[in-house]
This record gives sequence, structure tokens and C-alpha cells, in this order.
Amino acid sequence: MVTGMVLSAAPIGEYDRRIVLLTKERGKLSAFAKGARRQNSALMGMTNPFSFGQFTLYEGRTAYNLMQANISNYFMELSTDFEGAYYGFYFMEFADYYTREYNDETQMLKLLYQSLRALVSKKFPYELIRCIFELKTLVINGEYPEVFQCTSCGAKDRGMVFSSKNHGLVCEECQSLASDGIALDDSTLYTLQYIVSSPIEKLYTFAVSKEVLLRLKKMMKQYLGMYVDKQFKSLEILEMCVSKA
Repeated sequence: MVTGMVLSAAPIGEYDRRIVLLTKERGKLSAFAKGARRQNSALMGMTNPFSFGQFTLYEGRTAYNLMQANISNYFMELSTDFEGAYYGFYFMEFADYYTREYNDETQMLKLLYQSLRALVSKKFPYELIRCIFELKTLVINGEYPEVFQCTSCGAKDRGMVFSSKNHGLVCEECQSLASDGIALDDSTLYTLQYIVSSPIEKLYTFAVSKEVLLRLKKMMKQYLGMYVDKQFKSLEILEMCVSKA
């Protein structure tokens, strides 16, 4: 038995499904759910994306098979919220990209769960939740930018810009090294530092101004564009729909 969340599900044959699970015990793994697409199957709802709970698996010679599940949260609120659902799909696709089989993915699973809870709470702008999720994923995987001191000279008490090429902060005296520098105010810098250093349980507890959110979005788009070598289908759909709204 493992605790985890269904990241994705795909049809196999006439009645079966193949699911990808992010689990606390065994990292990311794939499993077959036989008969899950039959109308009377107990596995039908349990194999939908966003389903979180305990999954009983049988380990065969070449694959896992899902026997049963006890789902504690389906995140059903997202089924009636198109935009929120696609943010959720993006988070799961992003998690799928970063996680590995038999790796300790406890923190990534916790971040994913808390981020989906933030989406359904309606207390925070979706774009802020996205920025927090993206940056904290980088933190968990050790690929995050330096946000506490200048990456060139180590200064901490000067004005800073954010430079993706330099993997984080560059102070005003070293600014000639940061051709891509994005100006930072104190509020934006504090927000970056809070996201990087805070435990996951305390991430979704604050609001920011529109100006800070715009800077966060610009920095994360720049940084991910440089260091994440993947196009996420769910994000393309989301951005296309938002642009038309």
C-alpha cells in the first residue's frame, strides 16, 4: 500500500487504464488498472487525475497493478472550474517532469497537495499559486536561484536585480554582469526569500501587491525558460484560453 496522488491517466485497450502515481514511499510509478473504464468498475473514480489517498498495488514481474484504493480527496471542486483545473493539470505535469521512480518524493507530494488545496480555496490569485509552486519545486529539486546574496561578490546589503543568467541576485556594483537583470524592490525580494526558506505548510498564507506579482511572474518565466527544457501541454492550453478571455 502506498500514499499518493494520480498525476495522469490514459486508456489502455478497451476497458483498462494506465495511471501515473506520485507516492510518498516509492516516488513516481506507473500502474495498470484493469477494467477501470467499465461503467460499474470501483476503480473508475479512483483513477482520475487529482485523486489522493492510499493505493493498494500488486507488483508483477514487469509492472504494478492497482487492486483497490481509499481516496481521501478527489479535489472535485476543480471539475467545475476550468481555469483552476488547468492550473492543477500544469502542476501535475510539472511534478511528473521533476520526479523519479524510487526517489524520496515526500516533499514534492506535499507541495502538490497543498498547491491544489490553495487552488480550490479561492483565497489566492492562481498566478501567485503558480509562482510559489514553480519556485518551491526548484527548491525541492536543488535547482533554485540564489535569493539571499549577490551571486558574484556575495554582498547582501546592496540594491539587487534578478538575473537568470547568473542564477539569482546580482548587486548594483556587479550589475554590468547582468544584461538580463530584473529590478527588485524590497517586497519582491522578501517574497522570494520567504518562498525559498519557508516550510511547505506555510507557503500559502500571504498575499502580494499586483506589482510584486508581475515581477514574480516575469522572473519565473525568465528562469524556467532558461533552465527547464520542456514544453508543458497543459500550460499552453491554459495560456491560450486566458489570453482569449
